[in-house]
Amino acid sequence: MINKDFFQALEDLENEKKINKETFIATLETALTSAYKKMYGEAKSAMVKLNPEKATIRIFSYKTVVDQVQDPDKEISLSEARLIKKSYDIGDIVQTEESTKDFGRIAAQTAKQVVMQKLKEMERQMALNELSEKEDEILTTIVKRIDNGTIYLQLSNTHTEGVMLPSDQIPGEKYNIGDRVKVYVKKIKDSFKGTQVQVTRSNIGFVRKLFELEIPEITSGDIKIKNISRDPGNRTKVAVYTEKANIDPIGTCVGFHGQRIDTITSELNGEKIDLIEYSDDPLEYIAKSLSPATVISVETNESLHSSRVIVPDDKLSLAIGKNGQNVRLAARLTGWKIEVKPASSIQNSDSNQTEYELTELNDEDAFAGFNDLEDITPIDDEEN
Repeated sequence: MINKDFFQALEDLENEKKINKETFIATLETALTSAYKKMYGEAKSAMVKLNPEKATIRIFSYKTVVDQVQDPDKEISLSEARLIKKSYDIGDIVQTEESTKDFGRIAAQTAKQVVMQKLKEMERQMALNELSEKEDEILTTIVKRIDNGTIYLQLSNTHTEGVMLPSDQIPGEKYNIGDRVKVYVKKIKDSFKGTQVQVTRSNIGFVRKLFELEIPEITSGDIKIKNISRDPGNRTKVAVYTEKANIDPIGTCVGFHGQRIDTITSELNGEKIDLIEYSDDPLEYIAKSLSPATVISVETNESLHSSRVIVPDDKLSLAIGKNGQNVRLAARLTGWKIEVKPASSIQNSDSNQTEYELTELNDEDAFAGFNDLEDITPIDDEEN
């Protein structure tokens, strides 16, 4: 059976789709062998062999030489075998080429089905491999459709769709069909329904990648991000530090006339960003984490991993923030429980004056609002 067009088509697939021809041939041989057995008997020992160089398809059957034949499909007697070749002996395998005359139409149909199926599988796998490299990266996408608040986006240069659930969107943002949107690829899943790319704009990874894209010193490692805490759509705190004495980590992140931080803020739809300089001294780190509030003093209890922070009376609401947002983000950023008290409550501790404070945050209060584990896991230096 000779079909030069068939093998030329395999060559074209390899050149155009970058799909290995040898992989196709191996799959085809298995499928054609199965088709041949269905046509001539499942018990038959046979193998279809494809030869691209000679553009041929050949079928071989195999029988074991035995003294007494019990299974004609798989065995041949010694006398019959020696009619083919005199040197055959008991236990040898006799290979015989079968006629392909009646098998041509079945072979063509099978080959077509296998090629189409394999092509889909390999294109899907190639797309998945390409996308897997984009996990934990920011991509620019285009809004394709909106269904019950879920945004479906076209990923650039792919035929794959990204899915952004309502919980992955920045509160208050509005999307329209055709909008170009930057998203963070947080997960790529392969299922029987196909490849699903889960993207987000509310994840702290999105903020981290925006800083890396906008601030070269973070990309190079001259400045490192220690941790990030975020209330999407409202406020984010980013702790940064450097081991180089000639670099101001805060000023570098802000940029000339605030251009760098303004670009990031704009991408986050106006979300406020507090830049905090990380310190190994927990007293200093906790004090800075409550920015933009002024802090008078900080006391810590190492065994309870808790702290008490004293602030001026007129800065109390700023330190705590609306609904406790500022102190809650500070607790996430530092990993310390934080109790905030006004200076007057310490000076007049014996009076009956009402204290405006956030009383001892327990674990649930301090870390409320987390969507996933990464929100509370400090970012290791190696990951930045």
